[in-house]
Amino acid sequence: LVRALGLSNFNRRQIDDVLSVASVRPAVLQVECHPYLVQNELIAHCQAHGLEVTAYSPLGSFDRAWRDPDEPVLLEEPVVLALAEKYGRSPAQILLRWQVQRKVICIPKSVTPSRILQNIQVFDFTISPEEMKQLDALNKNLRYIVPLLKVDGRKIPRDAGHPLYPFNDPY
Repeated sequence: LVRALGLSNFNRRQIDDVLSVASVRPAVLQVECHPYLVQNELIAHCQAHGLEVTAYSPLGSFDRAWRDPDEPVLLEEPVVLALAEKYGRSPAQILLRWQVQRKVICIPKSVTPSRILQNIQVFDFTISPEEMKQLDALNKNLRYIVPLLKVDGRKIPRDAGHPLYPFNDPY
């Protein structure tokens, strides 16, 4: 019945659990991934086991309804802006190229035809290894796409108490 299997928001342990019993091996893992959440260990684990990685929110998620006004905007990050200037590209193109060079598939959200076209124009330049490290160094382990609740004045992940919540493990 099943010909292809994809996973979303799984951690290393959950991936390994599936790999140990699946008659159809997963082909892809979809996770939030951007320079503020680089996911290097998880990507390496997936690639070592033959899974492709697809990044959702590769540009951050600055337009969501529950955005905290104090959180950083990835598209305004000085390192990203400097690289965009250097290469004559948009900040979004720099972020997408960074993913491409890491062999991560990207699914940026866009409804604007000009931005959709711009998003595909990332295959005719290369970011240097040193610049890739600069983008990696932006990591804050910041997840934009986790529903938060306010409890006693603190923001906590809504589902963190669930036994299968994937983000309690390091990766």
